[in-house]
Amino acid sequence: MAVLDRTKELETKGIGQLLWKYALPSVITQVIASIYNIVDRIFIGHGVGALAIAGLAITMPIMNIIHAFGSLIGVGSSARMSIVLGQKDVNWAEKILGNSMVFTIVLGCLFVTGGYLFMDNILTSFGATAETIAYAREYMYIVLPGMFFTTMTFNLTGLIRASGYPSKSMFIMVGGAILNMVLDPIFIFGLHWGIAGAAWATSISMFLTAMVAIAHFANPKSFIRFRRHSWKPKGYIFRNITLIGMSPFLMNVAAAGVVAILNNQLLRYGGDFAVGAYGVVNTYGNLLVMLIIGICQGMQPIAGYNYGAGHPDRLKHVYKLTMCVCVLVGLAGSILSLLFPAMWVKVFTKDAELIAIGQVAIKYLMVMFPLIGFTIVNSNFFQSIDKPWIAIVTSLSRQVIFLVPLSYLVPLLFVRLGHAGLTGIWAACTISDVIGAVLAAVLLYTQRAVFSKQQDN
Repeated sequence: MAVLDRTKELETKGIGQLLWKYALPSVITQVIASIYNIVDRIFIGHGVGALAIAGLAITMPIMNIIHAFGSLIGVGSSARMSIVLGQKDVNWAEKILGNSMVFTIVLGCLFVTGGYLFMDNILTSFGATAETIAYAREYMYIVLPGMFFTTMTFNLTGLIRASGYPSKSMFIMVGGAILNMVLDPIFIFGLHWGIAGAAWATSISMFLTAMVAIAHFANPKSFIRFRRHSWKPKGYIFRNITLIGMSPFLMNVAAAGVVAILNNQLLRYGGDFAVGAYGVVNTYGNLLVMLIIGICQGMQPIAGYNYGAGHPDRLKHVYKLTMCVCVLVGLAGSILSLLFPAMWVKVFTKDAELIAIGQVAIKYLMVMFPLIGFTIVNSNFFQSIDKPWIAIVTSLSRQVIFLVPLSYLVPLLFVRLGHAGLTGIWAACTISDVIGAVLAAVLLYTQRAVFSKQQDN
């Protein structure tokens, strides 16, 4: 009966009220997390220098891959938990909790070990040069173990939210972010540790955050908690987690691969400062993406629970409301970036060349953000209702299917027409945003039946 007491509001309360309750903590979490990433770059840009920003930009795709593992397990396990809670199965939910932890520990250890063994090769492949690799290497050697705890935290806070504690999930993540922001200036400026200080601040914060999240499920007062039976590996649970989580996993891995490709193209057409400018603009773009993802995370337990419980009208309602909010957020971000392009870049650096490149890049990369919001909502919605393949195609289309070839073809076309090849790279990002949204709309149309009848789970 505890499930009924804790989660039955997901099928009884108004959708707008529920989305506010579940999305607001997720939005605050994502925004705070994005802000402390921005603060990292601000401190590094002003405390270390422009090349350090470029070196940090090199680490972004590696961080995306690490976050991909967190997304694979965290999104997959929390989405599946929402569905089984809709079916009132606490025993299954606890098995998902234990198996997701086993999954996190095994994959995290493998990834961290591989990162240390092949560090220089990885950094070089992602665009590090003789001028930037020292900064990137120093940062990654310290932050890599912390990313293991980031993955664990991502998984556990998603499960905390799915089991009916959205505010507690928020406080755990926000606490870690605030600690990071406090430690950054102490380590970078007070102790003069440079870029290593930012890495230590992140690692310490994520370790402590993970410990707090673990304590929640170890608490006997939590109706879903660690029990002996939950740790026994179950192949079908691993498959369920993997299938649902594959969409955000591939999206993050694809983002890492695309950043590596773009970094090398940017080096070709614009040099180290072009890479740095892309890293700056990506930081601002990621703030909006995280805001949209936060809203989608609020949608996920509502959509998953009502899909599992067989309420297609409520499913349709939460989808429409989430879509409206996210498209408006994307529109606001586009307008602000187009009106004040230089202002956002100057926050990170005083270097004139970096500012000049960045204010051109931000116009191209941000102009279609309403369409990016549309695509993200569709991908998150389909992974929430256990339709992983639709989610995978939707999420990968913009970044891989379209952007990768366009990042080679469009600059060549621009050069042939007498324009700068660097501008062609920025334009390729804009074009891929449009085509990806069109494909997402087509896939949504093919799956419209989920809003009119209950599907097999």
